[in-house]
Amino acid sequence: MFVKSRGEHASKHVLPKNLALLLCFASFCAGMFFSNRTWMVPDAKGIPWTSRTGGKQFVDYDRNIVVKNEGNSSGDISGSQHSILTMDKAISDLEIKLMASRAEHETIQKDPTMSEGVKNIESILKRNYFMVIGINTAFSSRKRRDSVRATWMPQAEKRKKLEEEKGIIIRFVIGHSSTSGGILDKAIEAEEKVHGDFLRLQHVEGYLELSAKTKTYFATAVSWWDAEFYVKVDDDIHVNLATLGVALARHRKKPRVYIGCMKSGPVLARKGVKYHEPEYWKFGEVGNKYFRHATGQLYAISKDLATYIFINQNLLHKYANEDVSLGAWFIGLDVEHVDDRRLCCGTPPDCEWKAQAGNICAASFDWRCSGICRSVERIVEVHERCGEDKNALWSANFVQTMRTSS
Repeated sequence: MFVKSRGEHASKHVLPKNLALLLCFASFCAGMFFSNRTWMVPDAKGIPWTSRTGGKQFVDYDRNIVVKNEGNSSGDISGSQHSILTMDKAISDLEIKLMASRAEHETIQKDPTMSEGVKNIESILKRNYFMVIGINTAFSSRKRRDSVRATWMPQAEKRKKLEEEKGIIIRFVIGHSSTSGGILDKAIEAEEKVHGDFLRLQHVEGYLELSAKTKTYFATAVSWWDAEFYVKVDDDIHVNLATLGVALARHRKKPRVYIGCMKSGPVLARKGVKYHEPEYWKFGEVGNKYFRHATGQLYAISKDLATYIFINQNLLHKYANEDVSLGAWFIGLDVEHVDDRRLCCGTPPDCEWKAQAGNICAASFDWRCSGICRSVERIVEVHERCGEDKNALWSANFVQTMRTSS
């Protein structure tokens, strides 16, 4: 009785058979009608797909517009290729930034000193600078550093003003001794408290380690300061900062530029001689010359090249001579070599004659000494006879120089 009564109750709500068939047929017709007038949403913005009618559609999600283009045309292909190239470039730029970020993170983790410094100067890191000048120095070179401080390197408030107004960072670059925390390191720490003008590297000092030091300097500098140029100079060289800035500003629009006094000296195969190259065999027959590279007293590289060193520092091979090593790292890259002889003038009377003729030198030294001979005693004389005007640096407009020369 229960089953029967439930069946009787349900039968009252059953649709007539003819009406059900009519609804099914109407739904089928509606589906056929709309299927020819709708399209699938593409997975990526601006990517064409083919509709049932054989044409191409493009979606602009920014404007929610569907643009229909029947058939194929060369314009469609050209536009697609341009979009692909633009996307490839954007991806490439992001990959470089990602690699740099990863390398920076790894470097900071390995270097506790850098980690503390980064935490202390986060606000400084956000600023863009014009150039970073690293003065290569050694533990035994205290008198050289003092002679540089007394001549061409601004001190105390003037150095801070130089950073704030001109975007020029200057630091003495030095690593650590083989005995961590020894007397040599403590002497540098005491000197740093007085002057505050050191960049300490995660590097063990040694004459045969100059290539490694150079690589570490650029990698560290580009991770600390966002600058357009990174300069390396020895501590027995005289520099005119305004003239150097003007020389570099002319190349601001070039993405990968390597500036210095280019040379191509002989590869010295004989042991025991100065600048002996143990891997001479890599450069061909005995007596061959090196590829063109900047002399080591002073050179500058643009931000992209410093970033390249930073990212690939663990892969870059080091030769016996640091200037050769730097040049080797750029072989095979799309780099412009700029040979600027203002970066390698001689000491008086050479630089003095040029200054009197209106061709002020950016850097001066003696070739026979690879620096100013007896620089501690003579750099003051060089500064007085070949130095630029005292107001030249503060009145220089490096941005205007770039616009005028471009």
